[in-house]
Amino acid sequence: MNPSPPVSLWPDPEALGPLTDLYQLTMAAGYYANGMAGKTATFEVFVRRLPPNRSFLVFAGLEQAIGDLARLAFSGDQIDELRAWPAFRSLPAEFFEPLRSLRFQGDVWAIPEGTVVFAGETLVRVTAPLPQAQWVETFLLASLGYPTLVASKAARIVLAAAGKPLFEFGARRAHGPQAGMLAARSAYLAGFAATSHVEAARRLNIPCVGTMAHSWVQAFETEREAFEAYARVFPDSTTLLVDTYDTLEGVRLAATLDAPMAAIRIDSGDVADLARGAREILDAHGKSHVKILASGDLEETGLAEFTATNAPIDGYGIGTELVTSRDAPALSMVYKLVELEGRGVYKLAPGKKTYPAAKQVYRRVGADGRFESDLAARADEPPPNRGEPLLVPILKDGRPVAPQPSLEEIRQRCADQLAALPEPLKQLETDYEYPVAYSDLLEAEAQRLMTR
Repeated sequence: MNPSPPVSLWPDPEALGPLTDLYQLTMAAGYYANGMAGKTATFEVFVRRLPPNRSFLVFAGLEQAIGDLARLAFSGDQIDELRAWPAFRSLPAEFFEPLRSLRFQGDVWAIPEGTVVFAGETLVRVTAPLPQAQWVETFLLASLGYPTLVASKAARIVLAAAGKPLFEFGARRAHGPQAGMLAARSAYLAGFAATSHVEAARRLNIPCVGTMAHSWVQAFETEREAFEAYARVFPDSTTLLVDTYDTLEGVRLAATLDAPMAAIRIDSGDVADLARGAREILDAHGKSHVKILASGDLEETGLAEFTATNAPIDGYGIGTELVTSRDAPALSMVYKLVELEGRGVYKLAPGKKTYPAAKQVYRRVGADGRFESDLAARADEPPPNRGEPLLVPILKDGRPVAPQPSLEEIRQRCADQLAALPEPLKQLETDYEYPVAYSDLLEAEAQRLMTR
């Protein structure tokens, strides 16, 4: 038996400095040792390629990433422990002492949260002293990748639901307690109506919803007793879970209750057929006002089929498939050096080519209000004749440039972005590839460096 108390892996919010990979700190130490600590570097975050069955992404996670980036720090205990690690034993004390007061002091430009984005486009641009810019790589990728993954999945589900309300039910299946909160935020940002996650709802001020558990029904002698007891305790929000035993029998029982009822929920079986049967039963008992909610490992292709066949389902609870993005569970999001002391640098590895120089991304919109194409250009070149610049300043010298938008404003931006998608991109499966080009100056600079 371990005599030590349990180790909590929740980080100290005031000492997030070590939330990084070891090689970020060894690289920083190496820059110091080689007299490179004063050099200014620019790194950029982008996604190399879209996951399978994705034609776009929704950028998310920036608010939390920036909020914590400005608070990154090392505690005294952390520094003392790191000094004893084998990787750092040969380093002089003058490397460690500045860590006690180290704070991120760089500039950050980013595409606003809720924006539809595509592979190869700069999402975040970081310019800072080289060791600092290196230090924050792991933190930024970890802070942005998962929220973007979930928001992108949620957007597909929103499109497939065709306007019917969606409820995020994934806390128990998320990859850790914090992931459940991030997923709740990303889903709401992308258009979900509410979450079942109590703490996420409380902190983010978003609607919280819930129905009943199968265990509630099992805890009573009969299903009728369970339904009647629930309706007595929660008369203003009675949603009855009808599939603990026999779904349609559960619906018949619910329809005969002399109690207010807002909805029933079907959580298993052939949801569409059961919903049709449930609608007939409810209507026959004068309960046409009672809504039918569906849940149980639902995802966008199923919802699209329900929509196409006019299944009488009024809303959906989505959990596992959303918070795990099971069909495409990872993003190739990377953070790459593109400029050092004003000199463009690049990478030529097969499948991992990068373009040099700090960049801006411009979006062209057609007369119909739909996105036409995007252009990545050098940040210092004249803007094109047409196109909205997407990257905006977020931090200057480590301090916020302006207040961040509210979650409601981000949610509205995402809704507007999805509405402006070209019609082929709204389909769950499409061969259409949105045009993303690079400016002539960027192409010429890349070619010059390759030739050299």
